[in-house]
Amino acid sequence: MFPKISDLINYLIGTRINMPVQSYGFMMAVAFLFGGWILYLELKRLEKAGLIHAIPKKSLKGAPGEILVHPYQLAGNIGLIAGVAGIAGAKIFDTLEHLPEFINDPFGTIFSFSGLSFYGGLIVAAFAVIWYAEKNKIRFPFIMDATAPALILAYAIGRIGCQLAGDGCWGIPNMLTKPSWLTFLPGWMWAFQFPHNVINEGVPLPGCTGDHCFILMYPVFPTSFYETILGLIIFGILWLLRKHLPVPGYLFSIYLILNGAERFLIEQIRVNPLYQFFNLKLTQAEIIAILLIVLGFTGFWFYKWVHKRILGTKIYTASNPEIKSGS
Repeated sequence: MFPKISDLINYLIGTRINMPVQSYGFMMAVAFLFGGWILYLELKRLEKAGLIHAIPKKSLKGAPGEILVHPYQLAGNIGLIAGVAGIAGAKIFDTLEHLPEFINDPFGTIFSFSGLSFYGGLIVAAFAVIWYAEKNKIRFPFIMDATAPALILAYAIGRIGCQLAGDGCWGIPNMLTKPSWLTFLPGWMWAFQFPHNVINEGVPLPGCTGDHCFILMYPVFPTSFYETILGLIIFGILWLLRKHLPVPGYLFSIYLILNGAERFLIEQIRVNPLYQFFNLKLTQAEIIAILLIVLGFTGFWFYKWVHKRILGTKIYTASNPEIKSGS
């Protein structure tokens, strides 16, 4: 694996540079950049369609009058708020999922970024973003739709960091022979042992010296890679649908359903602690994934009700941009 981004560069082009930039952190930064860019584009599109509007704000201290602030100009702030709240939520949910480690080493567990729960980050970040958007007169169905493609794209890119670093987000052992119809794929896409993984999991690598000299005893499913592929597919679906849905909030509902389904499927071959959920034993991610799917289907009714009762009775479609709902 490539704990530092320079490890990947050296592997690809044969150099011997050493940069103190972690692969996981680097890909998370790239994920935030791409997610912010998509959010910027979507807020700009929604304003152009007349669905959200610029609002007057006081000028900087010493300057007279007011200025108009466009929603897309808030994309950076929204991204920052989502990032801070998301990391906090991710760490809280991951800590709850690994309570024994927290009890043994509270300080190390809280301030380590080796374990983060995506769904914990999503839940906390969603509340923070809705609060900030409503404060700036962007009604929540519109901000949720605008963030849906950005979220799944950022997630797909972030999972590349998991795969590169080998941070433990891998699957169960895979001792199966690769099917004949998949022989054209590299072996690591089917089963991988994550040598030089960043969490030093497994057995020592013979002849290796340095910080990351471990390899998994058995090959496992590279679930991070699978999630990147599925995330990009979901992003493509949302991007194609975003202009063709009749009610604000429907796009986010579809995102919840597809994201929940994707994660529930991946959890079948992923390593995570099990919890008792009614008469079933499920992982934390499976439980949240089921709830997200239910929320997604409920959202079709909820957002239509919100649209009629709060945003106005007219239904917006991309083909009729002159029809404007309230902001």
